[in-house]
Amino acid sequence: MEFVAIDETNRECVNEFIESQWHAAEMVIRGSVVDMTRTEGIVVWEKGNIVGLLTYLIRDGICEIISLDSRQEGRGIGRTLIERIKETARRKKCRRLVVITTNDNIQAIRFYQRCGFDMAHLYHNALNFSRKLKPEIPLIGANGIPLMHEIEFVMDLEPLRNK
Repeated sequence: MEFVAIDETNRECVNEFIESQWHAAEMVIRGSVVDMTRTEGIVVWEKGNIVGLLTYLIRDGICEIISLDSRQEGRGIGRTLIERIKETARRKKCRRLVVITTNDNIQAIRFYQRCGFDMAHLYHNALNFSRKLKPEIPLIGANGIPLMHEIEFVMDLEPLRNK
């Protein structure tokens, strides 16, 4: 597996991957529309195919994960992407890593906590507002759970130490 940054040489493939995974290039997070085709990110390649992707935005010393996808679960792709984004965020002087998921995404809720994130905020009924910006967001999510809330996970980052 090869882990590389999104750049002009792979952006088109990355955008196609985003569309295939999310069925749209836009994601609504905390009431804002994010165009994932313009975010920075880390791509995981294997045998000429994208097998993983993490997209992110950095604002005001906070690195926010926008999307995290792994096409081959159980191989450590997601966990390695988290480690890579922690390194990137520290290098860019971020003090905190943030990620939001929805209440139906039990797998992500478990994953982020196991990676060291702490549940920090519940945005109650946030998807009601998000549907006004993106009406195609379904009412029922994964596992037959009503898709209603956003849950924010945070991880405070220690600065990189000079060796």
